This record gives sequence, structure tokens and C-alpha cells, in this order.
Amino acid sequence: MPCAEVLAQGAFYFWEREGSMTDRLTQVRLQKLDRIRKEGLDPYPARASRSHTSIAAAEAFEAAAKDEEVRVTVAGRLRSIREMGRTAFVHIEDNDGRLQLYLREDELGLDKFDLFLEAFDLGDFIQAEGEMFRTRTGEVTVRVESFLMLSKAIYPLPAVKEEVVNDEIVIHSAFDNPEARYRERYADLAVNPEIRDVFRTRARIIDALRQYLNNLGFLEVETPVLQTIYGGAAAEPFVTHHNQLHRDLYLRISFELYLKRLLVGGFERVYEIGKDFRNEGVDRIHQPEFTQLEFYMAYADYRVVMDVTEDMITYTVEEVLGGTQFEYQGQTIDVTPPWGRIELRAAIAEQTGIDYAEHKSEKALRKAILKAGIEAPEEASRGKLIEHLLDHHVVPEIIQPTFLYDYPRDISPLVKANPDNPESVERFEGFVAGMEICNAFTELNDPLEQEQRFLEMGRTYEEDDVNRHPLDEDYLRAMRYGMPPNGGFGMGIDRLTMLLTDRPFIREVILFPHLRAKEY
Repeated sequence: MPCAEVLAQGAFYFWEREGSMTDRLTQVRLQKLDRIRKEGLDPYPARASRSHTSIAAAEAFEAAAKDEEVRVTVAGRLRSIREMGRTAFVHIEDNDGRLQLYLREDELGLDKFDLFLEAFDLGDFIQAEGEMFRTRTGEVTVRVESFLMLSKAIYPLPAVKEEVVNDEIVIHSAFDNPEARYRERYADLAVNPEIRDVFRTRARIIDALRQYLNNLGFLEVETPVLQTIYGGAAAEPFVTHHNQLHRDLYLRISFELYLKRLLVGGFERVYEIGKDFRNEGVDRIHQPEFTQLEFYMAYADYRVVMDVTEDMITYTVEEVLGGTQFEYQGQTIDVTPPWGRIELRAAIAEQTGIDYAEHKSEKALRKAILKAGIEAPEEASRGKLIEHLLDHHVVPEIIQPTFLYDYPRDISPLVKANPDNPESVERFEGFVAGMEICNAFTELNDPLEQEQRFLEMGRTYEEDDVNRHPLDEDYLRAMRYGMPPNGGFGMGIDRLTMLLTDRPFIREVILFPHLRAKEY
């Protein structure tokens, strides 16, 4: 049996076994793949020889003298094919944009022209070579003298509809089921240009943050993803096991404790942008794997960090969007400093009528919450009750950028106490559009007090409570060598991207979000 037939039959067998691609369109494409091979052509050649991107080709043509010949070799995905007798107009798309190709039977020859029309489909990647010209309608076009299949698409892309609006081709995708789009992000990106723009914006956000911090003299570093003791946040970790070392390891829930070790080592300003992992629930603004920015500044407190945060986010928004205002879910957000600044205690009292400072125990605070007609989660500590009031009754009301500051000590084990009020600590969180985007502290640098805080947390929470912060003896050892006073900051890159791309769900700004297993 010829090789091409074996490959084609094998492909049919595979898809039939998978049970998901036995539709007629896929079978027809497999037949076309077989035909290309029978013509002695490789539908997946090892090399391409593109000389110009779509934009570079158009720019070269526009820059050329009137009678100057401009020859190009371009490549991209087939987006449209319009047959007109023995000619065809084709659009290909690359990373830069779209470019029109013009194919004629009398230039290509009957066999080549028919092969294109009969074996090439939307979604295929092709290469074309020829001279550029302008059509009577004014569109810059390549008159194709030769073409090559670069990659035959077996699956048809999700349906698209093209319309011409004001002389521009507008693509509407029928691939609008969110879960299907998340599961097949590659297809989502291929048919939805606006989704590609989301991730280009995300990259620009990270670039701007990096540039801002570098300009302030911060050093970008990398710290362990696999950690022997997790810490730096109140969250349940993912656990794995290293066979050779014979020990359990944890995917990090925060960079904090390792970054602060670097302050001990002599670096005064450090930051890291990377992945954190928390074995928690999934919802509109939470994913188990997410991207975080953390930085630590020696000789700075939380008020200095507050100023830096305002300035950094304003800089980023201006770099990415060109101004300090943007629309998010129907609300106009303005990040121009100064941001609102409200003490946490006052914010909760304003929204609920409860002054948690007057209720020193979990029992007393719970009684006050129930008396106010507010639900209180079962078996929650005093700190978790305060967080409940914050999350459900304060945060949803904050639309414009606002800092809430001075948090209760019992929910902030790594934070320096407020010298004016030992019951509170120097911590702030930033909120925009009803969503927390950052968290920052004046960091605790007293090793003896830090050890007491760890022990205190161990007594407050049960052994299996995810909020129980493990005692990290190596971190304490580092602190005993002397840690400069410092301010620390953490921000979710995904949530900032949600804001700047006007996306309501975190899954929309993560290329490959985690989902429940699909039942086939």
C-alpha cells in the first residue's frame, strides 16, 4: 500500500477511535491531505522561506518607486478564498495582519491552480511568492507565481463569518461557548483576534511593571517554586514528593519568605514575577495557578510602599492604555493619584455598623455580627470573621482605586505592629472595581517576635487548618543574622489584566486556565 494511503487510513482510524472527529469536513480534509501527498508534495515541510511579514510587504511596496518591482515571499494562515472564474483572491493572516494574494490559472498553470482550489482550505498555513501590485480597488496584493503548503489543517477552525464594514473585513466568530474556548484556547486564539489582543496587553502590562521597578533600582530574581516549607500567605498548598531526597515538597503559595532572605543577604530592592499555586476554590477571580508580582524594599514602610504602588500602577496604565482612565464593566475607573485611603476599622464600621476593635474575642465579634443581622461563617476565628465582613460588605462597594490600611494583628502574622496601636499592624490592601488587586506590609524584622507570631498562629489554628502558618526555622535563622527594616508588596497580574482588558473572569486572561475534567 502506498505510504500516503497508509497515512490517510491511519488518520481515519485514529479519529474514528477518538469518536470526536468523524464528521464529513474532517474526512474531506484527510482526503485532500492524501491528494497533496500523491502529488509528491510534503504537506508539512521542515522549512519555510518567508522574506516579509504582511505589514513589511505592504510597507516595502508603498516605499518603492512607481515602476520598481517588489518581490516578496509571504506566509500565513488562509483566512478567505474567493474564486472568480479562473482566478482567485485569497487572504492570509500572520502575526502582523492580513494580506491579499491573487492567483491566476494562466500564471500558475492548470494543474497548480486546480490543486490550490481543490486541496487547500481555510485554516491551512501556506507560503506564496510573487510580485506586489495594487488592485483596481486599491488593495495592496501579491500576484502569486508559486505557492507551497506549510501545514495542512485537519480540523476546520470553528465557524467564522466575515463581513465588509466601511471597506474593512470584520470577522465574527461562532466559537462563543466560554468553556469550549477555554478548553481549546488555541482555536479561540485562531478565530478571535480580540482574544489575541488580550494577551498582547497582558505582555505589555508585565513589561511596564518590570520597566518601572528596574528604573527604581530593583533587582529581578528567581526563588524556588518547590519549597520544603510553604509560607508567606494563608493558603492550602499543593504537595508533591521528591523520590531521591525522600521528602515532601510544596508548590509555593508566595515568594515572600525567600525574597526577604535576600534582604538579609544584602540586596536592598528585589522583585519577582512568577507563578504561585494555591489548592483553593475556583471562581470569578481565583485560579489555583496564578501570576504574582512581589517586591521588597529595604528602609521603606507601608506608607512608602503605598506611594510606590500608586505610582507604579498609574505608570503601567499610562504605558499600556495611553491614559489614566479606562472602562471596566460599565464603570469608568481613574487611577490618577492620590487614591482613596481609609482605615480598615472605619471602612467596616461604615458599611456594617460594627467596630471590631470593641469585640476582642471571636465569641464577642460573632455575637455583634449576628445582632447586626449579618451571617457569620461557622467555626471562623476572629480574624476570619473580620475578613468576612471586609469581603462581603466593604470590597463590593469600592469602585475607584482605594487603599484600606491598618489590619488586625491576628490575620497578619508577618507584619510589623502599629506603634500607635499594638492590636493592629501596618498593612494595606488596594481595591479597584470591587476587587482586591494588591496587598502590602511594613515587614516584621524582629526574629524573636516573628517566632512568637509563628507559635501564636500554631495555637490559634487547628493542625489541619489551611490558615495555620508553619514555623519556618530556616527563615528565622536568616532573620537572626539581621534583616533591615523593609516594606513588601504583592499583586496579582491576572487581576490587573482583567481590569485593563475589561474582562469579568480571571479565566479570560489566563491562556490555559484550569477547568473540571471534561466528560466525553
